[in-house]
Amino acid sequence: MRESKVNRRYDRQFKEEAIRLVTEGNRPVVEVANGLGIHENLLHTWKRKYKEDPSGSFPGKGHLRPQEEEFKRLQKENANLREEREILKKALAIFSRHPR
Repeated sequence: MRESKVNRRYDRQFKEEAIRLVTEGNRPVVEVANGLGIHENLLHTWKRKYKEDPSGSFPGKGHLRPQEEEFKRLQKENANLREEREILKKALAIFSRHPR
């Protein structure tokens, strides 16, 4: 019978320590992954993400990387500015039809 898989969450410290064991300890990914009880593909993914952006990798559940947060903030600001522009266009149309 097959074991049911449980989605486990690993904190940033655990992930960084696993990566350190591979990079600084010169141990194979398979060996480290087996020792930690994780799949080797998961450790490869963590290693790749950490290599791409050491400070922004593994932001935690519900958090975005700094670049993504800034992008989201700018999208929101852009939407607000578009809405304000549409309101001003409508107001201009109303006041230009009825001069005082």
